[in-house]
Amino acid sequence: MRRKRICFVVAIAGTAQSFLRDHIKALHEDYDVYLAGNIKDVKELEMLDITSWKRIKVERPISLSNDLKAVFQLSSYFRKMKFDAVHSVTPKAGLVCALAGFIARVPIRIHIFTGQVWATRRGVMRFILKSLDRLIAKLNTHILVDGNSQKNFLIQQGVISDTKALVLGEGSICGVNMIKFNPSCEVRMAIRKELGIAEDKVVFVFMGRLNRDKGVFELLSAFDRLASINKKVFLLLLGSDEENVASTFGQYKEVSKENFLYYGVTSEPQRLLQAGDIFVLPTYREGFGSSVIEAACLGLPTITSDAYGVLDASILGETGLQCKVGDVESLYVCMWELIDDAGKRKIFGDAGRKRVQEKFAGTVVVKNWKKYYDQLLSYV
Repeated sequence: MRRKRICFVVAIAGTAQSFLRDHIKALHEDYDVYLAGNIKDVKELEMLDITSWKRIKVERPISLSNDLKAVFQLSSYFRKMKFDAVHSVTPKAGLVCALAGFIARVPIRIHIFTGQVWATRRGVMRFILKSLDRLIAKLNTHILVDGNSQKNFLIQQGVISDTKALVLGEGSICGVNMIKFNPSCEVRMAIRKELGIAEDKVVFVFMGRLNRDKGVFELLSAFDRLASINKKVFLLLLGSDEENVASTFGQYKEVSKENFLYYGVTSEPQRLLQAGDIFVLPTYREGFGSSVIEAACLGLPTITSDAYGVLDASILGETGLQCKVGDVESLYVCMWELIDDAGKRKIFGDAGRKRVQEKFAGTVVVKNWKKYYDQLLSYV
C-alpha cells in the first residue's frame, strides 16, 4: 500500500523553512511530503525533509493572467500526483491552492490563517481582500487558525465559521525552539558589547517589519518622550525597513546614537533579542505574534497592543503589559512602568518563559500538527 501524500503550498521556500520545517520532518516519518511554490533553486530546500517539490510561480503581486496560470499548473500537478491532502500557508498561496485543490478534487484541502492584511485597510481594497479570504475559507475542506483571538475576529467578520475552523493546541504556527531560544548572561553581555550598549541601560527591543501596521511610529514617539526624562533608556530596532521609516528618525529630538540603534534584519534573533530588557510590539494587527513568544522564551517581559491576534501571545499582568492600539500615551505609560521596576520585569519574564515552555514549545506544536494529520488521513 502506497504511503499517503501531503503537499504544502507556499509562495516562497522561505515560508516552509521558517514555519514548516519541523512539521514536515515529523509528518515525513509516516507520509510522503511534497512542496509546491515559487521555488527558484534546490538550495532553497536545504534542511527540508521532503519527498519531492514542484515549482509553481505563485507571486505576491496580483496579476489575473499569472495567477490563473498558477492555478491551472497547480491543479494539473495535484491531479497527476493524486494527493490525499494539500495545505496552504500565506494569503496568495492560499488562494491559488484553494482554487487548484477544488478543481482537482483533492479530498482534504487545508489553509491556515496567520494574519489579515485587510484588517487595517479601508474601502474597496479591504472588501476585495476580505472577499478573497472568504473564498479561501469556502473552497477548503478544513481551516486552521494560529490563534484563538484571530479565530474569533474572523468569525465576527464573517470570513470563517466556528464549526469549520480550528486552533491546534493554544495556537502558533510553529512555536519556539526551546534549545535555540535559551537565555544566557554570557550572550547578553557579549551582544551588548558588540552593539555598544552600556550594561546600565534599560533596553526596549522591537523586532518586526518597520511599517505603520507594526506601531513603530507610536514606539518612536513614546520612546522620544521617555528619553527626554530618563537618560538610561535605549531603543533597539530589529527588522526590515519596508516603508523607509529610517528617514523619519531625525524627527525625534531625543533619539540619538547614545540611546538608539536600528540594527536591521538579523538571522540570529535568539542572540540579538538578549540585548533587551523589555520587548515591545505595539502592533495594529497580528496573526499571532511569534516574535512575542520568542522574546518571552528568552525571559523578556513584553509590552504589546490590545490588537486581536497578539492577545494570544501574552497575558496581561502575568507575562507583560498591554497598550491601546495607536495610542502613544498608553504605550508611554506601559514603558515607564517597567523602566524602574526590575523586580516586575523579572516576574513577567520568568512567567513568560514558563508559559512558552508549556504551551508553545516547538515540540508541543509539532505534536499537535502530527496528531491532527493522523486523524484526518485515517479517513482517506
